[in-house]
Amino acid sequence: MAPNGVVEKTGTGLIVSFGEMLIDFVPTVSGVSLAEAPGFLKAPGGAPANVAIAVSRLGGKSAFVGKLGDDEFGHMLAGILRENGVVDEGINFDKGARTALAFVTLRADGEREFMFYRNPSADMLLTPDELNLDLIRSAKVFHYGSISLIVEPCRTAHLKAMEVAKDAGLLLSYDPNLRLPLWPSPEEAREQIKSIWDKADLIKVSDVELEFLTGSNKIDDESAMTLWHPNLKLLLVTLGDLGCRYYTKNFHGEVQAFRVKTVDTTGAGDSFVGALLCKIVDDQSILEDEPRLRTVLKFANACGAITTTKKGAIPALPTESDALSLINGGA
Repeated sequence: MAPNGVVEKTGTGLIVSFGEMLIDFVPTVSGVSLAEAPGFLKAPGGAPANVAIAVSRLGGKSAFVGKLGDDEFGHMLAGILRENGVVDEGINFDKGARTALAFVTLRADGEREFMFYRNPSADMLLTPDELNLDLIRSAKVFHYGSISLIVEPCRTAHLKAMEVAKDAGLLLSYDPNLRLPLWPSPEEAREQIKSIWDKADLIKVSDVELEFLTGSNKIDDESAMTLWHPNLKLLLVTLGDLGCRYYTKNFHGEVQAFRVKTVDTTGAGDSFVGALLCKIVDDQSILEDEPRLRTVLKFANACGAITTTKKGAIPALPTESDALSLINGGA
């Protein structure tokens, strides 16, 4: 056990991240619409892939399970995962479908708007038979989002992977990562996101997702607790530059954010999740020990904050020393 205020060591257990990886095209200038953008930079993206790289960058062990197009972009993305130390044994390639693309506008305040090209993209075509089940069983944490629930066959593959992970005793970590433009309707999004709710051990939602899922415009404890389910070990609500709130069976509270100059919020939530997972992967008793959990969440907040100080998710993901430097006032 780490002394009070000292960050827990990063675990060596494997964290498997399941879902989509794609190319984000980001305007070269902030604060313009897609139509007004003079040009675009390509950046690797996709929340589950960001989480895998976040874990690896912090010294943890991660693997990505998903499907890419058998095209230049798909092989580029697989290469980026490998370069960042992510185990690639769960990656499949589809000869018939392209790697997904997303055009992302950065508004003047650093927030994002999305336009997606996936009709269908390779990630949507992952089948249950293509899953590397031995890789999943060898892990300690299985992390996933909700984009993989939108269409078949990927939805069935997602449910199968979750079932295998649960049976093998993994901690199930869920970040819905709401992207409304990808869903047929808001109602369908809400229904499907909640369809797997009670399977997760750990759930992280943003303040916007909390409002969407509860139908309430209140961001408070009462609203958050309507998302609680009896098997949940930890519910987190991230509040952007206001930090995060945490809820367990026995205690709840909030942890303040770090003040930084925000350039681009892309990947901040993924960085936060990766930081949390790599600190609890080998010792889940942290989830029942409020002082230790608060220390880990402070570390996760620091990682999320640092990620907003540069453009693009993956280049901005911090190392442990980056985060400790911010925590200790050196950044």
